[in-house]
Amino acid sequence: MELKDKTVLITGSTDGVGRVVAQRLGSAGARVLVHGRDASRGKAVIAEIEAAGGTAEFFAADLASLAEVRRLAEFVRGRTSRLDILINNAGVGTAGDKRQTSADGHELRFAVNYLAGFLLTSELLPLLKASARARVVNVASAGQQAIDFDDVMLSRGYSGVRAYCQSKLAQILFTIDLAEHLKGTGITVNALHPASYMNTTMVRQAGVTPWSSVETGAEAILNLATSSALEGRSGLYFDGLRESRADAQAYDAEARRKLRSLSLDLVGLASTKAKEEQS
Repeated sequence: MELKDKTVLITGSTDGVGRVVAQRLGSAGARVLVHGRDASRGKAVIAEIEAAGGTAEFFAADLASLAEVRRLAEFVRGRTSRLDILINNAGVGTAGDKRQTSADGHELRFAVNYLAGFLLTSELLPLLKASARARVVNVASAGQQAIDFDDVMLSRGYSGVRAYCQSKLAQILFTIDLAEHLKGTGITVNALHPASYMNTTMVRQAGVTPWSSVETGAEAILNLATSSALEGRSGLYFDGLRESRADAQAYDAEARRKLRSLSLDLVGLASTKAKEEQS
């Protein structure tokens, strides 16, 4: 993909693999909208991109709050009339077995890793549709666990690993579901496991010795975001650079329908969606 004059939003791009992806896209000519929670780190990423001749802006938002997700979407709408690439990368790792909740009362990993990206993508669909060939990339994981629709918020048998794996599989269900709904729009939606145990803050906090570099993970993300080989291909799951298969639940149409219905309700879009379908 020719990146000059393209606009890209990457959540969680002030650290780790997201930061590398932001730097690469910026140096290649894209206008990068950088997101994170820390303004000082955001300014540092902007400086790095501008030093390489790129253009970037930063917006701080805590994706554990749906109101903050909406503010991020509003910021993007105020800065551009089109969005060419959206990379939902921000996330909470596996460290810790004490159940935590988001500002809206949802299990924290489900809220940040999945629900925030679901809402942000929904809010930005008009900008994505305004681009001739937009791409959405959901940074998921090979760590996946089937969603328990009787206890999505994991009030029983909680663990950080279980919560993380469920949230990452939710991202993949969302990817396949959204790809089906966007057929014919020019928008492609794909998900991936970028690399195993990259050298990131998330991995180190989990007490795991890194196996791979953030540069390796960045290459996999950039492949889905920019490769001409992915033109028109949507609803796929990749393990690194290789197309792969996710957990079986991702290919269950009823599970995807349940997740979509639940998600619309949780983010307050259920009534809006019903009106759109009736019109």
